[in-house]
Amino acid sequence: MKISCIETFILRVPLGKERFYSSQTAFPERNSLLVRIETDTGIVGWGEGGQYGPPEPPAACIHYVLAPLLLHQDPMNRAVLWERMYGLTRDFGQKGPYIDALSGVDIALWDIVGKETELSISNLLGGRFREEVRAYATGHYYRGEDVYDYRKNLSALVEEAKGYVKQGFTILKVKIGLLPIDEDLFRLKAIREAVGPEIKILVDANHAYNVGIARRLCQEMEQLGGILWFEEPVPPEDYEGYRLLRSETSIPIAGGECEFTRFGFRELFTRGCLDIAQPDLCACGGISEFRIIQGMAGAFHIPVIPHVWGSAVALAASLQVIATLPPFPYTALPVPLENEPIIEYDRNPNPLRDSLALHPFKLQEGKLTIPNAPGIGIELDPTVLKEYTVAHQRSS
Repeated sequence: MKISCIETFILRVPLGKERFYSSQTAFPERNSLLVRIETDTGIVGWGEGGQYGPPEPPAACIHYVLAPLLLHQDPMNRAVLWERMYGLTRDFGQKGPYIDALSGVDIALWDIVGKETELSISNLLGGRFREEVRAYATGHYYRGEDVYDYRKNLSALVEEAKGYVKQGFTILKVKIGLLPIDEDLFRLKAIREAVGPEIKILVDANHAYNVGIARRLCQEMEQLGGILWFEEPVPPEDYEGYRLLRSETSIPIAGGECEFTRFGFRELFTRGCLDIAQPDLCACGGISEFRIIQGMAGAFHIPVIPHVWGSAVALAASLQVIATLPPFPYTALPVPLENEPIIEYDRNPNPLRDSLALHPFKLQEGKLTIPNAPGIGIELDPTVLKEYTVAHQRSS
């Protein structure tokens, strides 16, 4: 079996009035880079890469740099191919689009191997600890015509939080960092009062703060109670800032979605930056590299909770690896996030996730079932793929 064709699909869905903001930028659309790899035996694997910027650069990396190395190679040799791709690009591509591209290719190769062996990726990785996983609702972004008028939008924010609870979510992730901290704290307190003390809250700043501001926020958030982590409080390059903040607060510090490969996570682990590591399969180097990062994290007794953002392909692949994550540590009673992994389930409009799979994901009682079909466990709807594809390229 040899690789005969590599294709990329750039997908875009404008959001119109449903656009939203994080601390860093507006989201006027949902976009994705899908990678399709076909073999000479007719097996097709799907992957996804490029989560944090325009999808065109990683697509170019695939066709102009990686494809000549991959074509006519045996996809079963995915570990060999990973090392060859990284070795070819490491002098100029240790982070960013090249690793995004490599990630998408790697996930597609794992999908092929699963389909060839008729095993799910979780079975290929050694088996499952669970068949379903507790989801947390990522939402509470900045919305509306005037996102800076937080009091005007407060009632909608509160109703949003209550709506997630009604849907069965017991853990909510709240975005902060765009407004002055007093106003963001006001938003947090309003959500806490609306949902009650039993609902747990995750806070995500998307690296909006310096250490001094983040320290003050931690002191205030400790008084709210039920804050299970503070995600990306400072810029990803500020390892010392992460370490200092972690040493001063009782709130667990999470991060790593903007880090790449084992080499980037080595710095986070050895410098004592994190309580929770969040590699993203579509950015950190794919499934192959995720397993190495997970092993490193285990040696430091750091839980791994993958960051998830993107289409149905990203979610399906993430569910496969979450199925294999061991308890941290083992106890007789699994408790979400205390010793059991959870999965991010973004609640903003996303047809690329909700409509692209032939059999859509179903949220039941706040949990997602892990697909058990070969490979990543899903197949894509060709009609939906065609509808949202704005650019297509093929190397063969």
